[in-house]
Amino acid sequence: MKQLLILSGKGGTGKTTVASAFIRLSQAKSYADCDVDAPNLHLVMSSFPEETTTDYFGLPKAVIDTTICLECGICQEACRFHAIEKNDHFTVNPINCEGCGLCAYLCPNKAITMQEAKAGELKLFSNKDEHFSTAKLSMGSGTTGKLVTKVKDQLKEHAAKTDVAIIDGSPGIGCPVIASLSGVDLALIVTEPSVSGYSDMKRIIKTAAQFQVNMAVCINKYDTNEELAGNIETFCWKTGIPFLGKIPFDPVAVQAINEGKTVIDYPCDSGCAVKSVYEKTLHLLQEAIRS
Repeated sequence: MKQLLILSGKGGTGKTTVASAFIRLSQAKSYADCDVDAPNLHLVMSSFPEETTTDYFGLPKAVIDTTICLECGICQEACRFHAIEKNDHFTVNPINCEGCGLCAYLCPNKAITMQEAKAGELKLFSNKDEHFSTAKLSMGSGTTGKLVTKVKDQLKEHAAKTDVAIIDGSPGIGCPVIASLSGVDLALIVTEPSVSGYSDMKRIIKTAAQFQVNMAVCINKYDTNEELAGNIETFCWKTGIPFLGKIPFDPVAVQAINEGKTVIDYPCDSGCAVKSVYEKTLHLLQEAIRS
């Protein structure tokens, strides 16, 4: 299974809009939403008759057995995350606890144990041979990269025979993006002609380059600042990164998104532009696979 990852570097550039359009154009049988902090690809995907939900356990949390706790305060003093609180007894605030295990190691009476704690849910939607893997991290939980890896592993397990899987990544350059980049065949970076969009595009390009991932760029809403869009295109040509096209700002696209549709579901300028970018991306992906 070959993997096409769609990234943005910055939130709000239209990454999921492009990803959903690609899924519709390719009639993809396997795809995933790796933005586990705020997944939204499911909002524009068809309903599925089968849904499997699995609890996700991140780092363990410390738990104090108050019946044998000596109340010496060593754990509270040592905890740099201020997770140990003292009321009637010493207790652990699970939101603050990072699961490092130092308090359990230092406790002289072994009153502290590290216990599994649910940190989110892993979901698989299926319809015969079509599979959609996603997850939702609980508020305040960490280990996003680990959960993203589980989303991708779940997709591989249930869609191993699919030719190409489309993956909607996370914004930024942090752990979930790094986990998303692992093992992909091509990363399409969707940017926008804004100062922050241009800057964050450069950051995600540097990140992807560290993993020696093939990448390409397209610009969404290019006509909101054509001068800056030209600068982005020039940057791509100078650095040797394939530039695959420009997508205009389109009120019809906004209407489609509000109705839970993709831009391909309506005859519009943005839909035509996305289709052109899709065809070029598919050609580039085939070249990346051959090389």
